[in-house]
Amino acid sequence: MSETRLVVDGLGFAESTRWHDGRVWLCNWGAGEVLAVTTEGAREVMARVDSKAIPFSIDWLPDGRLLVVDGPQRRLLAQGADGTLEPVADFSGLSSGPFNELVVSAAGATYVNGGSGSIVCVQPDGAVREVAAGLQWPNGMALLADERTVVVADSHAEHLLAFDVNDDGTLSGRRVWAELERAPDGICADADGAVWVATVPGKRCVRVTAGGEVLSTVTADRGCFACMLGGEDGRTLFIAAAQWRGMEAAMTDGPGVTGQLLAAPDQPAPHAGRP
Repeated sequence: MSETRLVVDGLGFAESTRWHDGRVWLCNWGAGEVLAVTTEGAREVMARVDSKAIPFSIDWLPDGRLLVVDGPQRRLLAQGADGTLEPVADFSGLSSGPFNELVVSAAGATYVNGGSGSIVCVQPDGAVREVAAGLQWPNGMALLADERTVVVADSHAEHLLAFDVNDDGTLSGRRVWAELERAPDGICADADGAVWVATVPGKRCVRVTAGGEVLSTVTADRGCFACMLGGEDGRTLFIAAAQWRGMEAAMTDGPGVTGQLLAAPDQPAPHAGRP
């Protein structure tokens, strides 16, 4: 097991960790903040959404623009040069449920999941279509290194699903990539083709292969919501963690300030794929 160090404390529900431009980026649920954090813990607010926007998630277009999923409003937002967030896609006609996670391909296809258990694809020309359905609770997503496979955490089903990515951005070949003991949340991929999986009830992140073999484990004293490999060598696992007392308590009492960003260095393989 790897040891962790505390990078940032006092967050709400830290989510959607990313490594971008030499810093860790994350969504601070409850505060409505997109934060960029140095490895020493200095943080900067890079964008703001409504503090009641839970969930929300981030990634970047190939042209460098920040994308934000406003889950409750079922919209995809892009940040302009002046820092404002403007809608670029509306999913309200697809589902009455909130949307959740996203991942952007090198070609600019944006995959967003949530709603009633679906994955939608927003093409660079703005066209929106549903490309998968029937998931129980879609969560973290990652494109593996060759970008021909997308892996999706289906939390309530307690497994990772994989789909083949077709040339037109559609998905096919649905299959179970790995069965898991605890509900998976955020995920990321490494250069060996393994996937790191954060789990809130398990209070840990596990590195698993296709088929579900657990190769490595990093534990925490609270729920792990998301994880991302980064750092100069791509081998530090950055973990978003917080105390979790259930959705009803989160909605009634708010996120509190138990959220943390943790770092676990010297992992077996560097980051690969997207995000």
